[in-house]
Amino acid sequence: MAAWILHVDLDQFIAAVEVLRRPELRGKPVVVGGTGDPTQRAVVATASYEAREFGVHSGIPLRLAARRCPDAVFLPHDPPAYDAASAEVMAVLRSFDAVVEVLGWDEAFLGVSTGDPWAFARAIQEAVLSRTSLSCSVGIGDNKLRAKLATGFAKPAGVFELTRDNWVAVMGDRPTEALWGIGRKTGRKLAELGYTTVAQLARADPAVLAARLGPTIGPWCRTLALGAGSTEVVSTPWVARSRSRETTFQEDLVLAADIAAQVSLLARRVAEDVVAEGRPAARVAVKVRFAPFFTHTRSMTLPSPTSDAADLERAALEVLARFEDDRPVRLLGVRAEFAS
Repeated sequence: MAAWILHVDLDQFIAAVEVLRRPELRGKPVVVGGTGDPTQRAVVATASYEAREFGVHSGIPLRLAARRCPDAVFLPHDPPAYDAASAEVMAVLRSFDAVVEVLGWDEAFLGVSTGDPWAFARAIQEAVLSRTSLSCSVGIGDNKLRAKLATGFAKPAGVFELTRDNWVAVMGDRPTEALWGIGRKTGRKLAELGYTTVAQLARADPAVLAARLGPTIGPWCRTLALGAGSTEVVSTPWVARSRSRETTFQEDLVLAADIAAQVSLLARRVAEDVVAEGRPAARVAVKVRFAPFFTHTRSMTLPSPTSDAADLERAALEVLARFEDDRPVRLLGVRAEFAS
């Protein structure tokens, strides 16, 4: 019996839940986001595989999604329904002889001891499908990083194994952004240093990376390229790291007073969430999306953790003042990050 880490990722989760509620939509392009009105300003929360074939994916404006896929069915975002569906899936996973670490609505790590991880993965898929009617993909790895990346090769509804033995063959020629944890911004910085593939990054000089990306992030990127990662799966219940609220405006805000008023309103709503959570906030962030679609975030650490609405509102306005861009604003968001 060997120790394995399995990463379970539900396929097109939000769209799949909506299709279960509306079976007549099966096989059709489905887009979920906002109030479900593609003429309104909002972004795509998720899209079915049929919609993705038209270039529709999470994060793009609903209006753009409608232009790319005029025949798509647009539905409103319904978090309570996804909470309920996720709870059912996690209950199925916990019925197995495994340590289950929930990552969010649609994914979890499982720590298992088995002589046949593929059979274990197939059993998970069959149980999830039979008890929830949702399909999932499973990545098998010898650590969390490899298991997580393996799932990408397994989609949809498949199983893939990524370990030390096939790491270079599978990942070596892929771009650095294929690594879990490296985004476009970091990928660009690495490319400027001449590291465009995972194999090149794995051979990079840690000192060079540290000089460009910082003493922590730089060497960490090389560690990712080597395929190293944690092997610890913990069953501690998932706890939110922050609470946030945001609003997309149907007409751009141009007056500073209107923008500040909206940030104050969002901060007060976030404060209510913080109080309900029962944990003080240690940091406040403000997100601003300028027209046409440029998003920037600023944040500050509070003098001391607090749940006081006035303190959180004051901090949000102070962060807002750090933005120097005077372009019209189409979206505002306020996030409070918990102390622990």
